[in-house]
Amino acid sequence: MTAPSQVPDRPPAAPQQSLDPRSPLDPRPPLAPKPAAAWAGRPPGLPAVVPPPPVPLAFLGAAAAGLVACGVALALARGAAVTDPTADPVVAAAHFGMLATLSMGVAGALHQFTPVVTQRPLRSVALAWATFASWLGAAWLLPSGIAARQESVVETGGGLAVIAIALLVVNLSAPLAARRKGHPVTGLRFALAGFVVTACFGVTYVADRRGYWFDLSGHVVLAHAIIGLFAWLGLTYVAVAEKLWPMFFLAHVPGRHLAGRLAVWLIPAGVLLLSPGLLAGFAPLAWAGAVVLAAGLGAHLLSMAVHLRHRRRSGGLHLAFVGTAAGFLVSGIGLALAAALVLPGHHAAGMALAAAAVAAFGGWLLEALIGHAHKVVPFIVWSVLRAKGINANLSGGPLGFADLYRQRLAVATYTLVTAGVLAVCTGLAAAWPDVLAVGGSLLAAAGLVAAVNLAATPVLLRRRSARPAG
Repeated sequence: MTAPSQVPDRPPAAPQQSLDPRSPLDPRPPLAPKPAAAWAGRPPGLPAVVPPPPVPLAFLGAAAAGLVACGVALALARGAAVTDPTADPVVAAAHFGMLATLSMGVAGALHQFTPVVTQRPLRSVALAWATFASWLGAAWLLPSGIAARQESVVETGGGLAVIAIALLVVNLSAPLAARRKGHPVTGLRFALAGFVVTACFGVTYVADRRGYWFDLSGHVVLAHAIIGLFAWLGLTYVAVAEKLWPMFFLAHVPGRHLAGRLAVWLIPAGVLLLSPGLLAGFAPLAWAGAVVLAAGLGAHLLSMAVHLRHRRRSGGLHLAFVGTAAGFLVSGIGLALAAALVLPGHHAAGMALAAAAVAAFGGWLLEALIGHAHKVVPFIVWSVLRAKGINANLSGGPLGFADLYRQRLAVATYTLVTAGVLAVCTGLAAAWPDVLAVGGSLLAAAGLVAAVNLAATPVLLRRRSARPAG
């Protein structure tokens, strides 16, 4: 994104006289078409291709609400989770986490950063709002229907999910189809394809809930989870991080930066082998895919280490979020390996470890999403407030990004989400329902604190500016 200091305080004045560009007598070339992402009163500091701020903010706000629902659902499903990780209450809680939280937040990031990475606007802002509305309905109806055993609600949510994904593909196809090279763009293209495959897999689940056409055993569910976690959510984060880390850490990595390129290619290649291997129960293919996927994730971690080595800005709390996310990724790999080794001899213990591995991978993405939200949301809101003439913080000093949220509440959010993920992983792996309930409660609290912290200060500034002087 463009730094605010590089953008002029006000747009250049329009010429006093202008000819009709449609007139054949006009010697000037015709005006360029208006970008689809344009809107009246665009604040300075945002690139012309970026959609209106309410679009990504709506997705991120809904993701916070989804985290609250996920935490509550996990606490309610604590008994079923320690006996059967594939039971309906556990599946419902997992879908609140994957659909209403992670996918909602990642979809918002795609609407914000795909135009920035490709330098091409979305096809339509109206399509973005339609995607948000349909995905919001799907993300809440589908898990709610699973928890309540209402198949009509599940089918309605599945239908809305199909609509939302179709709209997202149509909207993002415009910027992603542009001939722009670079591994972040390649990664986003692969991630969008992974989202489509994940949805197609999910549609078969919805259809099977009435017909019982498939044997939805644990390894089949795990094959689906692998695609969603790595080919969709994880790959999107890996691709976007390659653009965010240089900006947030002021890190310039010299050379061709091979680690980032390897990550965006090896991760989808590994999923392409691992998921079918799990689905068909063919161990050699699954192990080959696991090795390739682990290599891609290792390349991602190496890329992060290289950026941190070349950073010229202290990471602060953002570095804590990113570093802890990497720790959960490594923990997830270890738990997955332990599950693969234990499962043949002890099925229940192996399933518990596999569920804990999925939770750890989800913690990797959740930590990264919340950590980057504390950077991205203030940047967007700062530009909007400056455009409305709000230049001072609550103390009367110059308005900065860090003035738009409370640092102590941000630290509390980090503590809550980290402790929550640790408790969920421990509760699943050790079959301790009370610990799992504590973890779910901590995650719900983290969603509430993060939402209030990132929204309260901008609201106070807007209300103060609206009051008449004196």
